[in-house]
Amino acid sequence: MPTMDLTWLPHILPLIALVGCLYGLTAAALIGRFAGGAAPVLGADVPSVTILKPLCGLEPNLYENLETFCQQAYSGPIQIVFGVQNAADPAAAVVHRLQAAYPSLRLDLVIDARQHGSNRKVSNLINMSTRIAHDVVVLADSDMVVKPDYLGRVVAELGRPGVAGVTCLYHGVPANRGIWAHLSALAIDVQFLPNVVMGTSLGLANPCFGSTIAFTAKALAEIGGFEAFRNDLADDYAIGEALRAQGGIMAIPNFTIGHTCVDTDLASLWRHELRWNRTIRNVDPGGYAGSFVTHAFPLALIGAMIPGAGTTALAAAAFALTCRIVLCVRLERAFGLAPHPYWLLPIRDILSFMNFAWSFVSGAVTWKGHDYRVVADGTLIPETRLGRDAGASPL
Repeated sequence: MPTMDLTWLPHILPLIALVGCLYGLTAAALIGRFAGGAAPVLGADVPSVTILKPLCGLEPNLYENLETFCQQAYSGPIQIVFGVQNAADPAAAVVHRLQAAYPSLRLDLVIDARQHGSNRKVSNLINMSTRIAHDVVVLADSDMVVKPDYLGRVVAELGRPGVAGVTCLYHGVPANRGIWAHLSALAIDVQFLPNVVMGTSLGLANPCFGSTIAFTAKALAEIGGFEAFRNDLADDYAIGEALRAQGGIMAIPNFTIGHTCVDTDLASLWRHELRWNRTIRNVDPGGYAGSFVTHAFPLALIGAMIPGAGTTALAAAAFALTCRIVLCVRLERAFGLAPHPYWLLPIRDILSFMNFAWSFVSGAVTWKGHDYRVVADGTLIPETRLGRDAGASPL
């Protein structure tokens, strides 16, 4: 039986890894330029704002995360609408604590079990949307941490001419000292952030993230309300696309907000990142496949493990790790982030490559304890419905 000739791999993989190194160094340079850009200033006419916070379960640090939105240095009226789909959800008790701690703020809690589609978060938002009281709406995930100037900077960005909506970059904030939370934060900071800055700087990407989506109540009505996204996996991206279709851009301010990383074991980290990867793959399949070259260290390492590879691949792997550290330090300084444990970078890169490869195997995802399959148009199909939806073609 003939054997496969792999003698070319030790030569080509280090070259691909070097392309990935160049990509990382370019991203490091662009990050400095992005973070150093001028930021708009909020004018004298300060609009009133409704912040939407869909909740599900008692996440680690939930009270502390939500409290940062109650501590905004914003001179206009603020309403925060929290939503749960079950009266017994422990997140409701957290909201009651906030209402007691901040009696001067308008903090509304919506408890509504109605399900409008397969996306439970969007169903929650549909139920909450009837309580929107102000002209500007800011939607933000429950695991976000913000500084007191966050709302003012987002609203100022939304007020720029030609801006249809605003979204925010985010960095990882480990919720505990465990290795898995730190690995999760590293995935955001050394993979997600550089890729987004590179894509937007070169005009190759038009992202929109659940970290923050700001728009006007009028714009929300014009795009069909949240009902239009009730079955989308990438609901945040779909909302951004709909806002852009109305004219204008989705602006990204030159700062990051925190994303609480709560993973406590390998299984939860893997599932979490697999959902992210499959979402990105669905939104931008070409760009996602092309991101293969950004996995410089694992690619060089695979090349070095092939018999007869020599030292070239090992040298490329060492250079790739050096470039990762340079990128990490650049990010920390540009956005004022705490230093990462750099010794985790090789582990982080290997896990990321494995998850990237596995994301092409099937379209199954786990989200908030529920299993789904993603079909070709990005629709979420609950596993319990697969038998009734045989006509859907899975990815």
